[in-house]
Amino acid sequence: MIALIQRVSQASVVVGGETIGAIQAGLLVLLCAERGDSEQQADALLKKLLAYRVFSDAAGKMNLSVSDVAGSLLLVPQFTLAADTNSGTRPSFTPAAAPELGRQLFDYFVRQARAKQTQDAVLAQVETGQFGADMQVSLTNDGPVTFWLQIKPKA
Repeated sequence: MIALIQRVSQASVVVGGETIGAIQAGLLVLLCAERGDSEQQADALLKKLLAYRVFSDAAGKMNLSVSDVAGSLLLVPQFTLAADTNSGTRPSFTPAAAPELGRQLFDYFVRQARAKQTQDAVLAQVETGQFGADMQVSLTNDGPVTFWLQIKPKA
């Protein structure tokens, strides 16, 4: 699975003119399932994401995670992250998971993140985009700070 994470001061997702997800300080996470991914990759990616130190401590060093600062997550499905851009001028999406598997893994990831929010109280809120929808995503990237995280399926 792939996550493109951006530290934000605010972010939102609009579908059909209606805001369906919005957060203040936290992480905007563009999320993609690849062929061969399973719940195991989703769990590993969520664990890494929640512990990834991208927020500044009192000394201004990136030493705190979204969990440490009780930030929010805005999870947005984006299959184009798996694009193969190595040849030609048109991307190939064959590395992406089939749509049904992609939806299942995105929904699973959201459920697991919300469980962390309610059970462990490590997140302020978990909001989402809509799988398969034409979305308009707005954000204020804080820093800017952007990282690519990937958990590959076992060979």
